[in-house]
Amino acid sequence: MEDLNLRNYAHLGDAVWELKVREKTVLLTQKTKELHKLTTQKVNASYQMEALKLIEPFLDEKEQELIRRARNLQVPTSRRSIQNEYRHATAFEVLIGFLYLNNKTRLEEIFLIEGVL
Repeated sequence: MEDLNLRNYAHLGDAVWELKVREKTVLLTQKTKELHKLTTQKVNASYQMEALKLIEPFLDEKEQELIRRARNLQVPTSRRSIQNEYRHATAFEVLIGFLYLNNKTRLEEIFLIEGVL
């Protein structure tokens, strides 16, 4: 697969992550309000930053380099604390998007790491 721009991987990774979370949450309840709550708890910058911290010890050199590059992307906020969350969440989304296109088996391994989903 040809390398995409990191922002394009993040865009795709965001969608893949949300779909994976929704796949899990639809099995937990049939109540619409509860589904929304369960989904939004994991589809946000703060949670994605924590998920990245969980998976980092399991990443190979190429994956670590990818997230390092992604964390250095400019983010659309000036507040330093939010910037940190956004950078890590973006790196998480880049990794998810990259693996979705290039190595779905590895992506599923990442999703199986305890605490990620």
